[in-house]
Amino acid sequence: MIPSGATRSFVLVRGENMEEKKKGSNVVTSVWALAEPLVSALGLILWDVRYVKEGVNRYLRIIIDKEGGVGIDDCVAVNDALDAPLDELDPIPESYSLQVCSAGIERELVRDFHFRRYIGEKIILKLRVGFEGKKIHRCVLRGYEDGRITVEFADGTLHDFEKAGYSSVKLDDFNDVF
Repeated sequence: MIPSGATRSFVLVRGENMEEKKKGSNVVTSVWALAEPLVSALGLILWDVRYVKEGVNRYLRIIIDKEGGVGIDDCVAVNDALDAPLDELDPIPESYSLQVCSAGIERELVRDFHFRRYIGEKIILKLRVGFEGKKIHRCVLRGYEDGRITVEFADGTLHDFEKAGYSSVKLDDFNDVF
């Protein structure tokens, strides 16, 4: 029985618990610091580091990029360069699979340098809440600052969206609208 005037608070956390999310963030930070100079020495760009749990499996994904595109030899070279240093750093106590892959054609823009690099390019913007009747918009990235993006729609109008307002931004390499 709850006493009169008292309230109960409940916190619902989806997926992993908060300690695990914090640990994942620490893993990404430490692996980024380890991987960035190794990837750079190979003439590549470290696009992203992701530590994810999918089902019962855990994956450490090293996502790389370079002008002209990434080939399988680039992925193998990064895998080989990271193998011993990752074993020595040992940032993940549980079993995981290391995956080295390309950022791809319709790459997701996540980090500040991604957005800055692709200002003026066509994007696919997925919003959390619909805008003008749609959640997915094809537009041009016109500006970026501290998570806030400015986009131009096909009709020439500019709109700003805060980071909390969009769920993903990807390059739109196959859109011929503009």
